[in-house]
Amino acid sequence: MLYPLKFEPILKDKIWGGTKLNSLFSKASTSLFLGESYELSGLESDPSIVVNGFLAGNTLEELIEVYMGELVGDEVFDQFGVQFPLLFKLIDANDTLSIQVHPNDEVAYERHGQFGKTEMWYVLESEENAQLTLGFNKECSQDEYLRCLEAGTVDGLLRRVNVEKGDVIYIPAGTVHAIGKGIVLAEIQQTSDLTYRIFDYNRKDENGVERELHTDLALDVIKYEVVVQSKVPYSALMNQVTPLVQSDFFTTNLMVFDQPLTRHYTSIPSFVVYMCVDGGFLIDYNGEKLIVSKGETVLIPACIDELSFYPESECRLLEVYIS
Repeated sequence: MLYPLKFEPILKDKIWGGTKLNSLFSKASTSLFLGESYELSGLESDPSIVVNGFLAGNTLEELIEVYMGELVGDEVFDQFGVQFPLLFKLIDANDTLSIQVHPNDEVAYERHGQFGKTEMWYVLESEENAQLTLGFNKECSQDEYLRCLEAGTVDGLLRRVNVEKGDVIYIPAGTVHAIGKGIVLAEIQQTSDLTYRIFDYNRKDENGVERELHTDLALDVIKYEVVVQSKVPYSALMNQVTPLVQSDFFTTNLMVFDQPLTRHYTSIPSFVVYMCVDGGFLIDYNGEKLIVSKGETVLIPACIDELSFYPESECRLLEVYIS
């Protein structure tokens, strides 16, 4: 019988990474450049491995092959097969990331045979005056963009958005974006590692080589427009479920609670994933207790109809599924 599943984090050093994923979320790394923790991944190159219960040691894909719709939901399995459709990360930007854009499904399938990348960010920590890059600061033509890119002034075309803890940003494929220095966030995205890097401040890697840019690939992917609403508006409700993002790719809610909370899943046609971004909680399922701490992620199989959550104190979760 399936049960709530935890996975081993997959840790990634990055040129822009730092130490906050360790200090804030106890990720087991002594690196000074830990940039990402893949909390739940169906990427072929980075498969998540179960760490709890009798299924420990199995990869996510192996579980889907055996349990199919019981694990991910019949509709999800019919659409995606053994490919888990979402990727969950924690990111520490100790330096500004490259300016980048992601293709949509149509372009990604045609060029690379994989999903595109629509994503969202939930800001976990933010230094004073920290900023994200999101879209352009004015309507822009491709020709103007290319002129500025060649002149090294493309940074001046882009919109900066100040962010703070709790901010939510939704980033459809085609939106130019970058995480700024001093920001730690949770990222929920389609299962894809397709990134077109368009500007990287002339930085060099550990070998003294400037990182590859993807100017030509990005040209017909970029939306040359101003993002009208940079942040998702919401007001968190205590001991209730607060909607954040509903899209064709995923639905994300926020749960803030300091007393036991029960969730019913009969109306949700997919798996459910919880990212614990603050506090901690306990799940009691069929007599088995599972403790989930700050910075951990748990996958609830689609065959589970109901769960109760028991917080240690005030707890904050991101709840994600496909609707």
